[in-house]
Amino acid sequence: MTYAAMDRRTFIASTAAAALISRFSWAASEHRLEKIGLELYTVRDAIKKDLEGTLAKVAKVGYKEVELAGYFEHMSGWNPPPKEARRILDSHGLAAPATHVPYTALSPENWPKVVEASKVLGHKYIVNPSIDRSLVKSIDGWKRAAETFNRAGKESAQSGIRLGYHNHVEEFKPLDGQLPYDTLLAATDPKLVVMEMDLGWAHHAGVDPLQYFAKYPGRFPLVHVKDFDKNGNMTDVGSGEIDWKAIFAKANIGGIKHYFVEYDDPKSPFDSIQTSYTYLEKLKF
Repeated sequence: MTYAAMDRRTFIASTAAAALISRFSWAASEHRLEKIGLELYTVRDAIKKDLEGTLAKVAKVGYKEVELAGYFEHMSGWNPPPKEARRILDSHGLAAPATHVPYTALSPENWPKVVEASKVLGHKYIVNPSIDRSLVKSIDGWKRAAETFNRAGKESAQSGIRLGYHNHVEEFKPLDGQLPYDTLLAATDPKLVVMEMDLGWAHHAGVDPLQYFAKYPGRFPLVHVKDFDKNGNMTDVGSGEIDWKAIFAKANIGGIKHYFVEYDDPKSPFDSIQTSYTYLEKLKF
């Protein structure tokens, strides 16, 4: 065999190996969501009629996590009691790493009870989705809310639970020359207070979440996965115009650990959660 022939074979072998390595590297760089969660507000009407049956349907779709909504609406008479609610969740293989609570739940009188119940339920995050309406009218009001968040977050941290805040659109409308969302991020202690960014509402407000991820890395361990179409109407995830691949590709920067699908008023809630799950389960980014 001539030197030239050997050299040619070596070149071909090297090229093939490089191509194979490149191919495997590309495959290894692909990611999928390991656990897809559901914000139970999406199926709230069904839950009022049949909690256990609804959770069974949610689990059958493939969801592994849920975020409670409405459970702490009142500070007494929780139905079912926390231990029973936890039993039902466990029986269907569902974890509830987070819950939403009203702003009144953060009061010094109510907060200890909420935290204790949350420990039983297995929550790692307690999220407030809306501050008192009297506070939203000025930046000073949002700063007072931040003080409340810091105080409550410090208390819940002793139980291994972090406080979070969930946005809508109003947080991205300027007040006194500032954005309330930016005020909350700047005025809250990142060790005590996290953000649950509703990616749908952020999009609806014209906000780029990737800019927030870059500016405040690690502050967004939870997100709501909500989609909007080109006409500004809410729709099933994957049926709208939000670029989920681009957002999820930067999940490590934002610190995202939990993804909760949400659709506020779907015509057919169970068909909707199935459609959204199917899209996300197949999504590669």
